[in-house]
Amino acid sequence: MTNTDSFLRPKARGSTELGTCLMHPASIAVVGASDDAAKTGSRPMRFLDMAGFTGRIYPVNARSSMVMGRQAWSSLSVLPEVPDHVFVVSPTATVQDIVAECVALGVPVVTVLAGGFGESGDEGKILRQRLEASLANGATRLIGPNSIGVVNTRTGLMLTANAAFAEPGMPVGGLFLASHSGSMIGAVMSRGRALGVGFAGAISTGMEIDLSLGEICHATLDDPGIDCYALFLESIQHGEDLRRFAFEAARRGRTVVAYMLGRTPQAAELAQSHTGVLASENVVAEAFLKDCGIARVETLEGLLRAPALLRKLGPPVRRERSVQAALVTTTGAGGSMVVDQLALRGGEVVGPQAEILDELARGGVTVSPGRIVDLTLAGTRPEAMATTLELLLAAPEFDTVLAVAGSSARHQPELLVPSIQAAATGSAKPVVAFVTPDAPEALRTLTLAGVPCSGSPETCADIVAAAYARRPARAPVSAVAHAGQVRLDEARGYERLAAMGIAAAEHTVVPTSTEASPLLYPVAVKLLSANIVHKSDIGGVKLSIASDGAFATAVADIVRSVRQAHPEEACDSVLVQRMTPALGEVLLSYRVDREAGPFVMLAAGGTDAEIHADRTVRPAPVDIEEAWAMMAEVRALRKLEGFRGTQRGDMAALAQAIVSLSHAPPEIVEAEINPLLVLPEGRGVKAVDAVITVGTASAPNDLAR
Repeated sequence: MTNTDSFLRPKARGSTELGTCLMHPASIAVVGASDDAAKTGSRPMRFLDMAGFTGRIYPVNARSSMVMGRQAWSSLSVLPEVPDHVFVVSPTATVQDIVAECVALGVPVVTVLAGGFGESGDEGKILRQRLEASLANGATRLIGPNSIGVVNTRTGLMLTANAAFAEPGMPVGGLFLASHSGSMIGAVMSRGRALGVGFAGAISTGMEIDLSLGEICHATLDDPGIDCYALFLESIQHGEDLRRFAFEAARRGRTVVAYMLGRTPQAAELAQSHTGVLASENVVAEAFLKDCGIARVETLEGLLRAPALLRKLGPPVRRERSVQAALVTTTGAGGSMVVDQLALRGGEVVGPQAEILDELARGGVTVSPGRIVDLTLAGTRPEAMATTLELLLAAPEFDTVLAVAGSSARHQPELLVPSIQAAATGSAKPVVAFVTPDAPEALRTLTLAGVPCSGSPETCADIVAAAYARRPARAPVSAVAHAGQVRLDEARGYERLAAMGIAAAEHTVVPTSTEASPLLYPVAVKLLSANIVHKSDIGGVKLSIASDGAFATAVADIVRSVRQAHPEEACDSVLVQRMTPALGEVLLSYRVDREAGPFVMLAAGGTDAEIHADRTVRPAPVDIEEAWAMMAEVRALRKLEGFRGTQRGDMAALAQAIVSLSHAPPEIVEAEINPLLVLPEGRGVKAVDAVITVGTASAPNDLAR
């Protein structure tokens, strides 16, 4: 996920105290505060005054005695008290000394605006190391560097340099926004203002050399004014902290939604160059967020619209299928747009039972059977929409009901909006509204009433799919730290697999002087080396050897090829393995990601799997039920399930192998079986290649036999 080493030091301050100093400080200092409106240092002072912050404010400026009508102080050391929170808006070169002063004084929290601490370049890395060394001497916690600041809309704490807060009257609500990006704080909150979404607060975490986004959010869980969290993520950083926060949030009934960059390699590359952090592989990030119970949306509007739905649903529960929704509409085309978008995201709109249609007909509403309930113009009668919503909400087969409003939502919102609002607020099952015209009044009315809604079919489907894709948050488990790691050769890899209950095809190791196979033909002959992973690329694998003469030739060819490609490699042994007929093959792997923890991946075997990305990933470990769910997601495996009368593979054995590998012992850092052969039903699965890396207590060579 990220190759940035976490700065490990004792966390001296408790979560409650940290949360108070972050969001509810009684006193703050702004170092680098300025009277000059053209300078960034003037913004926090102006914003605090405009928002009516009632705490004690200390401007710190060594060159001025007054800043914006307040006494200015030459340094933190001469202040009449130690402030709860210090915001450093002075240049990069001054930051280390200021932070060291904060540590010496015992300032609880310091936020640093400046960048240049290792996003790129060796000089920045040196500055970062010095900053970390300063923090190691005390209990002061740091937000940033490269943090745009902290906001609490309820108290007027506008401790930020983001220009978006020059506009007064930010709406207050229960949503807390945490972002890796500083600029996106203002962007998201300004969009929320336009939509009528209220915020409890916001924070930009920047580089996270000390406090991580997960730690910061965890520290705010005691704040009763926060009921939902929206995260803008550039990558998965400090995954253990994020998982711990999400688990505790769910335990307390809070919900979390995230928008994350890096869905494409191009965006991942930009995220890396922007933050200095290696962006997460999207498929791993997706699985990680789901496993944390976090709803991941695809649209920026979805980040703002999803909280209303999540509040209705509460923390996630384990589901046996994808979301199934009913849809009632006054416009067939509008309804069809949502059907399309939900299907693209793995959900489904399903039609009502005949009993519901009959009940509608008895009430004078005639609807044709089908996937959607199209009321046409009859739906503009409030009683028709109200009755339909009531019947659909009562039907147990639907997880949610989608209400789509046509042009009347703009010109006569009183016809439909009250019915949708009443149904949504009066039901435990959620109603999600899509308003097809540009109807800001209708949307704002629904938003202020807490009804999930959108003017976009993409966003409507996005929030529904994301909310129902969540899984119950898994309790965090600390990863085992290894000083080094070694890669095992194939034979030793098979030994590790056997200890986990995964069998390999019959094999043995022989010296390269051996002239005939000790196993029955046909066999495969393979180079035995921990140093060369892709043996076939250099001619190190010979298949379907059927005689003694062919065996001797194969061994000689392997020795010659290895000496040409890797003259430093001692090629003194080969692995001989029985050729094993199978119905199919898969790739099964396990990896401990340094940020997101252990994962297990299942993919179709063969080179096409990589091209078509026919794979599925889960955080490890998984149980047998989850293993079967994984197999259902790999399209190529359908042919092993007796497709069109073909012979069935041993899918039960494959499921058990997934479970077994996902429970790899703590010393396993990475394990890949490629391929794992799937034999006919009742005959199991067999590994015919294995690359396993184990962690060590010391730091040996990277590769070892």
